[in-house]
Amino acid sequence: MKTAAMTFFILSAILLIGTLKYLVELKRPGVYPPKQVLKKRTAGLAGITFIFLLIAFISSRFS
Repeated sequence: MKTAAMTFFILSAILLIGTLKYLVELKRPGVYPPKQVLKKRTAGLAGITFIFLLIAFISSRFS
């Protein structure tokens, strides 16, 4: 179970880096794809990151 928790922690860290990348791209002017698309991608990645982090914490607590 420790391996699963570590895997979810690593996945959440990777997704967090992706979320931060999209946030930085949102702040730049004149970027493609449009800002609405970047906002949706950022929100989606942040949601999945939160879910994976929650799963990692739960699996590390109960193993």
